[in-house]
Amino acid sequence: MRRIKLGSKAVIALLALFTLFACNPIEDDTKSDSLLIVERITGVDAEGNEADFLQSDVIKVNTDTGATYVTADVAKATLRATLLNPAPLMGASIYNDILVTRYIVNYTRTDNKNTPGVDVPYPIEGMMNVLVRIDQSVEVSFIVVKETAKLEPPLRNLAFGRAEGVLTAIAKIDFYGEDMTKRKVKASGYLTIEFANYND
Repeated sequence: MRRIKLGSKAVIALLALFTLFACNPIEDDTKSDSLLIVERITGVDAEGNEADFLQSDVIKVNTDTGATYVTADVAKATLRATLLNPAPLMGASIYNDILVTRYIVNYTRTDNKNTPGVDVPYPIEGMMNVLVRIDQSVEVSFIVVKETAKLEPPLRNLAFGRAEGVLTAIAKIDFYGEDMTKRKVKASGYLTIEFANYND
C-alpha cells in the first residue's frame, strides 16, 4: 500500500489562495432584502491542524490491529447575513434573519477531467438548520467528503494502488436558505482538497 509522506504545506497553501474564495450569487427568483455571504471555509491538514485547504486521507490504519477504515471529512464555514440595502428606510428586523437549511457539494479538477465516479467523487447534499442573524456571523461544520466516496473510484484507487500520488479537487459548496419571510437566498464558497494516502 503506497503511502504519501507529509511534505511542505506551502505549495498547497499557495494553491488555496487562488482557489479558496467566496462568491455569493443572488438567487434569480429571490425578492429577499437579505444577502447571505460565505466569509471563509476551512478544512484541516493531514496532522489535524485547521487550514484554508483540506488534506483528505483516503484510508486510515488502526495502529493496534492493522485494520483499515475510512472516515468522513468535515469542513467549517463562516456565514454572514447582511442587508442588500445598507441603509434601509425601515431599518433591519428579525424578518431579515436567514435560516440556512441545506448545502450541495460539487467537485471539479483544474484539468477539466470532471466525470463523477471516475475523475472526481460524486456530488453530495446535506441538510442543516442554522440561523444567521442579520449583521452577524455564524460558524457551521458540515461534511464535505463522505465515507462512501472513499470506497468508490477515484478515491479508492488512491488507497489500493491503482493510482498514485495526490488527486487535487476543488469543492464548490452551495448553501441554500431563506429569510424569515420565506424568500430564498443562496451563497457559494470553495475549498481546495488534496486527496492522498497519507501517513497515519
